[in-house]
Amino acid sequence: MLFELNDAVMGLVGGGLIGLSAAVFLLANGRIAGISGIVGNLIGPGSTDMRVENLLFIAGLIGAPSLLAAVLDPPTIGVTGHVGLLVLSGLLVGIGTRMGGGCTSGHGVCGMSRVSPRSIVATLVFLTIGIASASALRSPLLSMFEGTGS
Repeated sequence: MLFELNDAVMGLVGGGLIGLSAAVFLLANGRIAGISGIVGNLIGPGSTDMRVENLLFIAGLIGAPSLLAAVLDPPTIGVTGHVGLLVLSGLLVGIGTRMGGGCTSGHGVCGMSRVSPRSIVATLVFLTIGIASASALRSPLLSMFEGTGS
């Protein structure tokens, strides 16, 4: 993999925008911009005002990258076509989010910026598990899934 300045700049700008949006959300609402909590409040019991706000937040998460992709060349993203792996991955993320009391955005972006010890530990754990999982997916042990999708 070669270093490309454009990728680095886009990553820096994107990371800055994520941090800025988390700070604005906290200052404007007094709440952490944890995606799992926002989605949970969207589908769970709560006030109508909160549902509208949460729906707009999720719409922005989906709409902003879509708008950017319409203006710029979107990056190439590879995802497995194996439905079993996708379902298993989604279940594991959901279980981990519940066990960790938050998601990567809540702990990794908001919690670590507030120097929360709980968020620092959670972020270290999910990064370590993510790296181990990605390494395992590249191993011959999972070759049974090769050629079963796109």
